[in-house]
Amino acid sequence: MNNVLKWFTRDSFILPVVAIIMGLILGGIVMLIGGYNPVEAYGALFKKVFGDMYNFGEAVREMTPLIMTGLAFAFASRAGLFNIGGEGQFLVGMTAATFVGVKFTGLPIYIHAPLALIAGAVFGGLWAAIAGYLKAKRGVNEVISSIMLNWIGLYLANLIVRQFLLQPGENRSQNIGESASISIAWLSELMGNSRVHMGTLIAIVLAVLFYIYMWKTKQGYEIRAVGYNPNAAEYAGMHVNRNIVKAMFISGMLAGLGGAFQVLGVFQYQTVMSGSPGTGFDGIAVALIGLNHPFGVLLGALLFGTLTYGSAGMSFAADVPPEIIRIVIGSIIFFIAAQGIVRWVLKPFYSKRKKEKVL
Repeated sequence: MNNVLKWFTRDSFILPVVAIIMGLILGGIVMLIGGYNPVEAYGALFKKVFGDMYNFGEAVREMTPLIMTGLAFAFASRAGLFNIGGEGQFLVGMTAATFVGVKFTGLPIYIHAPLALIAGAVFGGLWAAIAGYLKAKRGVNEVISSIMLNWIGLYLANLIVRQFLLQPGENRSQNIGESASISIAWLSELMGNSRVHMGTLIAIVLAVLFYIYMWKTKQGYEIRAVGYNPNAAEYAGMHVNRNIVKAMFISGMLAGLGGAFQVLGVFQYQTVMSGSPGTGFDGIAVALIGLNHPFGVLLGALLFGTLTYGSAGMSFAADVPPEIIRIVIGSIIFFIAAQGIVRWVLKPFYSKRKKEKVL
């Protein structure tokens, strides 16, 4: 019990929680300036998410890809890499899963669905590994290369859908085979026919595996050592370049799986997109809210998914523009990044706690 209480009083827990509260307060101030009622708006937001089983299931569905892209960014960050290319890896993984789902319809379900998921993970990983290789071998900044790969990934995905998977007369692919679907029919019926799927459970398991790998294995220790100080890691005999490529590959696998989940679990097809969906970029925000820790990412995705999905309730019930939620999310990230401001707000609390310890 004492260990649990210590965890809840650590800065790594207190600072994000206070940053979230400050972000919500700032959002409320913006609403007041705009002539809206923040209490009514936030009430409508949470009612939208938790008011019935269908909307709750859809909110969970909204969180799932954010967990994956958040984990992807957090994994690369632990190696000292800024993987801004989660968007492209998400799309490449989605396209690979769609291709397998459409073209290999004769396979049994216990082979077809896992094969589509593996394809999404592997191709997403290979897409990220390109940026990792350029960083390791040529010193190319991963931010620049991964941004370029985002656009290449978008147009490559559209090209593949148009050339090989297009549904006649429509601007989307053919439907994937039923054997490739990871939807859970009984759970969907239980949650008001919302589009919940197996990907959510897989995402939670992967967050646990992320933690075990990163903090309980030699390979994870090497990746973190490279992230802290690549020169010291190399002096200690670690293969810095290999760990950079490995970290980017695993990061891309996580993002690619997120894209695969969207096709195999939610839509059952892939559209020809005029622009990026933004899930990879939202994953960066989720990871920053979660302080690049896998369990923090789960909580960050819960918060982000609740706010983004619930913003529709704010718009309809309280007539508040959904863009205000972006202000709230941006404020939360700002306060997490500017921890000095949060510490200044908490200074009276810390001073009081120090006096109690002295007494």
